[in-house]
Amino acid sequence: MIFAAMCHDKPGMLETRLAIRPTHLAYLNAHPTVVKAAGALLGPDGAAAGSLLILDCADQKAAETFCAGDPFAIAGLFGSVEVKPWRQAVGAPVG
Repeated sequence: MIFAAMCHDKPGMLETRLAIRPTHLAYLNAHPTVVKAAGALLGPDGAAAGSLLILDCADQKAAETFCAGDPFAIAGLFGSVEVKPWRQAVGAPVG
């Protein structure tokens, strides 16, 4: 099942994001069957302010567990994480 995870950074955490980013990317790249697409959410200034992940997981719990294991989450970067089932309607298939 496909899920969209919207992860919003806590204010003032850009330095933490930049420091942890290589480990975060390694985590995502180590799970190519789970991570179908991923990228930064940007703030009004164009700087990264969160993450959007499109995940292929067995169920909601598995998607939430994957997000909790993200080095960004472990570092306390996120102020909130919302994981929702997602159905693609347009574009190249991600699932």
